[in-house]
Amino acid sequence: MRACTPRLWPGSAQAKCWRGPQLGRSRAGGEGADVQARGTVSSESSGAGDALSTRRAMKVAVAGCCHGELDKLYETLELLQRRNNVRIDLLLCCGDFQAVRNEADLRCMAVSAKYRHMQTFYRYYSGEKKAPVLTIFIGGNHEASNHLQELPYGGWVAPNIYYLGYAGVVKYRGVRIGGISGIFKSHDYRKGHFECPPYNQQTVRSAYHVRNIEVFKLKQLKHPMDIFMSHDWPRSIYHYGNKKQLLKMKSFFRQEVENNTLGSPAASELLQHFQPTYWFSAHLHVKFAALMQHQANIEGQLPKATKFLALDKCLPHRDFLQVIDIDHDPNASESLEYDIEWLAVLKATNNLINVTSNAWNMPENNGLHAKWDYSATEGALKEILEELSHNLKIPCNFSVTAACYDPYKPQKNMEPVHIINPQTTEFCAQFGLTDINDRIQQVKEEGSVRGEYEEEEEMDSTESAEEPSEYYTDNSGLSLSINPDEIMLDEEGGDEDQSTCSVDPSSDHPPDFSASFSDTRIMPDSMMISSDDAMDSTNEDLEKSGVSEQTEEKSLNERALKRIGKNENGNSAMKKIKRRNQAIYATEDEDKV
Repeated sequence: MRACTPRLWPGSAQAKCWRGPQLGRSRAGGEGADVQARGTVSSESSGAGDALSTRRAMKVAVAGCCHGELDKLYETLELLQRRNNVRIDLLLCCGDFQAVRNEADLRCMAVSAKYRHMQTFYRYYSGEKKAPVLTIFIGGNHEASNHLQELPYGGWVAPNIYYLGYAGVVKYRGVRIGGISGIFKSHDYRKGHFECPPYNQQTVRSAYHVRNIEVFKLKQLKHPMDIFMSHDWPRSIYHYGNKKQLLKMKSFFRQEVENNTLGSPAASELLQHFQPTYWFSAHLHVKFAALMQHQANIEGQLPKATKFLALDKCLPHRDFLQVIDIDHDPNASESLEYDIEWLAVLKATNNLINVTSNAWNMPENNGLHAKWDYSATEGALKEILEELSHNLKIPCNFSVTAACYDPYKPQKNMEPVHIINPQTTEFCAQFGLTDINDRIQQVKEEGSVRGEYEEEEEMDSTESAEEPSEYYTDNSGLSLSINPDEIMLDEEGGDEDQSTCSVDPSSDHPPDFSASFSDTRIMPDSMMISSDDAMDSTNEDLEKSGVSEQTEEKSLNERALKRIGKNENGNSAMKKIKRRNQAIYATEDEDKV
């Protein structure tokens, strides 16, 4: 192996990378079939003066849309480590993780029935397997929403796999990591988190839409952020990278990019607020890098820069994985830790929780609110430390709360139920917070919520563009957002083999920052695509005609709410569905392109 020294972003410190065999053949995983391997692991250091720095770099792997392919993701990491003699310290997943435990969870994913596949997360949930590297993830728009909803403040979905919640901030080895789950849609942005299983055709989608309360809480944070994750891209970020090459890869975004309406204005606001060192995203199924230079907030202070990276979905020969060197404190704990400022903000904003579908605005300094600053005080931070006895380690208190899928005893009629997760109960009790799921249950029982849980007609699935936004931000000029729920396969077709290195930057946009990223394409044999997979792209016309999910979706509106603390099993049988990853999640809903 020979070393090379590319630069991932302009102005970054020199990075080391290890080059694997070019178009070689490797035997790994699966049933021993050969697989094409064209692999490079690249890593970029966050330190400006690495030789003088007392901090050491840890290797952080960043993944795009996982779509439940945990086995293949971890197999790829293992192969990279073995081939390049490196050790991955942390894995970050940028949404569409799909923590599906059983057949009921599949029904809570906003995808057509024919594209609901169990994948491999259940093996980690059951304890059959354990994640070989600490994994932190956020939610996207293709999730088992009922499962993630159990952990609104975050928690373990399996041993060594941590979900950040609707929004969250943690620390690992001194590195501050934040994230926000879901995607932005203006018509749900000002609502509370009112959804709960069993979902109807509207709530199965609105459950993963970003809410203003989460953005408001994050904006109360004042301390620097090292890494931040969002599923959808911050709006306007495409203007800071190779826009020409992006539009060559994804030409159907041209109008939205030119009109500056593609992406999330909420994420853009957080990007301006945090100005983190790194920002990672997924969602649009394309690898794209950018460097955003911020203006200095304080006179005399050097301006910050954010290195943005979006990655593709987990498929063969796609750029879904990147390994980066990030400086960390060698004296910091190797355990995942709470962030005390975030905990203080959660406590301060607890009375702002809304579990209804009523729209409301967050407090602001406009003369209408007695209080609008909920940032953490020194006293609040000390109080948190005292409550924790200065032990910030997040307890490893994962527990199974639902029956796990058994391929030998499938439960076709298993129904989704509303579960109060003991991790959330413990967390809320420790810090004096409201258990959102418990509050939803109380409100329902009191009859205070009218209409949200009644049977509703199926929403118009042809809606594709975002309505004029009611979203009010400090950047009030941002008024529209076109934020697709999925990239359709007929729009992606033929683009997979194009390389971001093949086009020179034009004079009307910054240099090609993404071109210097090295592909991570060492794939285990189990990621080979069958001829059946390739044929699945022809099913798009069927999806557009509305065929395939009537029976499955109708049942969502007919189930009674249940609240349990233990496992519940369904009955009868279901055939094991063959994996068809090439046509993954072409969904018919109100948000698609």
